[in-house]
Amino acid sequence: MEKPLISPESQDQAAVLDDSGCSLVLHNDDVHTFDYVIKALVDICRISSSQAEQCAILVHCHGKCTIKHGSEDTLMPMHTALLDKQLTTEIVK
Repeated sequence: MEKPLISPESQDQAAVLDDSGCSLVLHNDDVHTFDYVIKALVDICRISSSQAEQCAILVHCHGKCTIKHGSEDTLMPMHTALLDKQLTTEIVK
């Protein structure tokens, strides 16, 4: 398995630099497969499959990963749709 191109430290720094909105954070669980999570992120969050794969790896290794940045209004539909797929997410201001 390849290492993710984005380190967790870089993502945390990016979240700090983008203080104009909120962050959508995905949390790890022991239920869903990598393929399930990747497909959900691609379909719902409209990120590339390689970005979704990197997020899934980071969530698995570090327990959580910031998926998207934006306004609460923009992130809420994604948050709700991911919750509907039984994935644990939160919006962090």
